[in-house]
Amino acid sequence: MPEPDGSVTGRERLLRALRSSGWRGQAVVAVLLGVLGFAAVVQLRANDRDDIFVGARQADLIALINTLTLATDRAEAEIAELQRTRDDLRGNAAAQQTALDVARRQAEALGVLAGELPAAGPGIRVTISSPTGAIGTDQLLNGLEELRNAGAEAIEINEKVRVVAQTGITDSRREGLLVDGVPLRSPYVIDAIGDPDTLATAMSFSGGLVDEVEQVGGTAGLQKLEDLQIATTSKTGAPRFAEPVDEE
Repeated sequence: MPEPDGSVTGRERLLRALRSSGWRGQAVVAVLLGVLGFAAVVQLRANDRDDIFVGARQADLIALINTLTLATDRAEAEIAELQRTRDDLRGNAAAQQTALDVARRQAEALGVLAGELPAAGPGIRVTISSPTGAIGTDQLLNGLEELRNAGAEAIEINEKVRVVAQTGITDSRREGLLVDGVPLRSPYVIDAIGDPDTLATAMSFSGGLVDEVEQVGGTAGLQKLEDLQIATTSKTGAPRFAEPVDEE
């Protein structure tokens, strides 16, 4: 039997309502509506982040586009400048390498001509024999001069002395010939690198080295060689009197 309304407290009425099946259904619906509302708010906030520029004013969008365009132009200008710098560095490096290669080849050529470097190439070998000791400075100096005039690029005697512009030859009764102070005895073997045909012609023409050697009772053998090796070198000192002149 239900109790009078005045004897039922508010707390008891709330508990009775929660225990009833109709209230429980309403509570479930309320919870679901709350969940759906939260999801809707989250989705709206996500859409706001994705579409950050949707509500922006036209003037703001134009200003933003101009700013991005200027930044792009600056980046492209910097890229172009860096590419030009890279190309200049590559060009300078290539030019420097070319200059170094040219200078190296010139130094090597001058080193061979000055007798400071070993040399190899085609040429001739002249073997001079003089049993009576009749071969002296006259014949040898004339022969060396003929070889130089014929374009000999490197000359060596007896595999001991490199012949250069400053080479001195003197007669020695006791030691034969002194070439740059080095005593040499017959047979004298002269190796000369250059065009074999031209050098051979210079040695064998009438009045040349071969002819002069034979006139004093000696013999001169001549060989053309495709691969002649000259290993001796000469130490070239600094000039005492001559000075280089700057080219204007």
